[in-house]
Amino acid sequence: ELGGVELLNRVPTGWTFHDYIISQGRAIHAEAQSVHGISAADLAGKPTFAEIAEEWLRFTEGAKLVAHNATFDIGFLNVEFGRLGHPPVDNGLVVDTLALARRKHPMGPNSLDALCRRYGIDNTKRTKHGALLDSELLAEVYIELIGGKQAALILDSATAPAQGENVRHIEIIVAERPAPLVPRLTEAERAAHAAMVATLGEKALWLKATSSEASAATSS
Repeated sequence: ELGGVELLNRVPTGWTFHDYIISQGRAIHAEAQSVHGISAADLAGKPTFAEIAEEWLRFTEGAKLVAHNATFDIGFLNVEFGRLGHPPVDNGLVVDTLALARRKHPMGPNSLDALCRRYGIDNTKRTKHGALLDSELLAEVYIELIGGKQAALILDSATAPAQGENVRHIEIIVAERPAPLVPRLTEAERAAHAAMVATLGEKALWLKATSSEASAATSS
């Protein structure tokens, strides 16, 4: 079974790929059937990989391939491509979400089900391994692993890590005034204020603030 969903700017576009594939000359083992729920009867009349390869290549053309435990999936594709005389998948276009998850959550667990639980993704329909459903769930997990759907607001553009196309880098620059503002209080008003503060006692916040300003001026 081969399935995939397309993401554009972290949003599913609705374009999907899904097909069942027969492997000629191979029987389905009972253990494998218990995992994915696909029987030999389900595959009757289904195409071979050679028959759907071009459609799959059109679906994935120019895109990164995101897979959980990508070594397994890409290995399968490369074996089939090799039989057709087609070049293998470019590893530079492969993103392994299992590797991403292990770096982000080194204590695990990092199975697809565990990551769905961690990120609050509904996987209740996943009773068996299904290629299309797993792709839909993995798309949501991948989005969370790379920072989520919301565009990031980063104020420190010099030190913030790049997080994808939706990141907005904002630099805030505060310029100094060319000359200090002219005081608006008269000398008489200043004297009256000082006399009032003196009546508040030694614990008055105004006295502490004045003392701090004086210390700063002395040390600058």
